[in-house]
Amino acid sequence: MIMKINGTQLYDRILAALYGGVIGDAMGAPTENKTYADIDAELGWVADFDTGGTDDTILRDILVRALVDTGGYATLDDWAARWLADYDEIFGAKQNRFFISVLHTAFKLREYDDPRVAALGNVPCSSAAMGIVPVGMVNASNPRQAAHQAYNLASLIDAHNAGVSQDGAAAMAAAMAAALAPDASVQSVLEASSAYLYPRGAAPMARAIERSASVAAKEGSYAHYRAYVYDHAGEFFAARKKNALETVPITLGLLLLAEGDFGAVIPMAANFGRDTDTMAAMAGALAGALGGMSAAPSAWIDKARRLADADQEALAEQLTRLAIDKRKTEARLGEDLDKTLSANF
Repeated sequence: MIMKINGTQLYDRILAALYGGVIGDAMGAPTENKTYADIDAELGWVADFDTGGTDDTILRDILVRALVDTGGYATLDDWAARWLADYDEIFGAKQNRFFISVLHTAFKLREYDDPRVAALGNVPCSSAAMGIVPVGMVNASNPRQAAHQAYNLASLIDAHNAGVSQDGAAAMAAAMAAALAPDASVQSVLEASSAYLYPRGAAPMARAIERSASVAAKEGSYAHYRAYVYDHAGEFFAARKKNALETVPITLGLLLLAEGDFGAVIPMAANFGRDTDTMAAMAGALAGALGGMSAAPSAWIDKARRLADADQEALAEQLTRLAIDKRKTEARLGEDLDKTLSANF
């Protein structure tokens, strides 16, 4: 009997996560690089959108294609191959939305074609973290494996001096994998985001996540948390706004404050200031995975369906099938190992 993919809970939650990413990306685009005071003065409270996403969504969808190409086992080589195949999407109408590290990586791939060194010289950024959530989807309920794969993929953009950005990608991939577990909660997502980071090298990211979550829990409200973070800018903000050491911990803090609520956390991130499109995209994806389609405002979903560059239902079906097939493959490998051990011990 052939399983109907789009009738599964996993499909529903992956679809909501994809839509959450598009909606967050689009809602946060007009407020990007502003302070929250500037947003309030110029735009008021932003809680709607009129585009289909920016670079966050484009990089995410290119990664989906790499995962489809490889049955869910994409490496930095595979993602690089898709960057070259989809080069015109990066250097297209939305080129000005991409962070300079992404443009440098894409150019170096085309000129020198060695993914292992394409990230050399790049400054820390959030580009890998913002697009990595499909890795958590194909590794649903397996945050350890999601983090491991994310570290490799993120090295296409971030390496060496930008290693902290790899940590951010690993944290987001693990968080997404945990969010898709049957018994997922905001707390289990927060715990998974740090649990599989490198214990020594990634200590700054783990500390930043823990600090953001503890302040969010203590302050208890969005307004108080946001004010506290701005008042302690030296502790929470990186020198460059688009650094994963800033965006990932704040995103997780906002998820905690919103109690994982889809309709609440996306505007929270979009009105926070700084790298709003990235934080809103990441927060929306996690909230979507936790709550599923029933938790997403229907008006937002209808608008995103019309405006998104890609068919989100088709992407969700591909990713769900990859997650199921990948788990079946690993189960067979486990059975083979059991047979080997039984025969030899």
